[in-house]
Amino acid sequence: MSRFLLATSVAVLLASGPAFAADEAPLPPPNAKKLSEILAKVEQRDGFRYVKEVDWDKDAYTVTYYTSDKAKVEITYDPVTAEPK
Repeated sequence: MSRFLLATSVAVLLASGPAFAADEAPLPPPNAKKLSEILAKVEQRDGFRYVKEVDWDKDAYTVTYYTSDKAKVEITYDPVTAEPK
């Protein structure tokens, strides 16, 4: 019985491998600026207080940060030029 359970578990894991690979988000292009360079630009903005979140979506970084007057700001940056879109 335990061999059957082990064999079934292995078969399920092997079959689900491609499904996990298909869920991977695309990566930034090879010529992209370092994320630390983009965040350094964000930190230089007027009133900057702290970064809340950084998201990567198929072709851009979205940086969410707060200012010293507690305003929430979201800016989308091009990964290659490190400039706002």
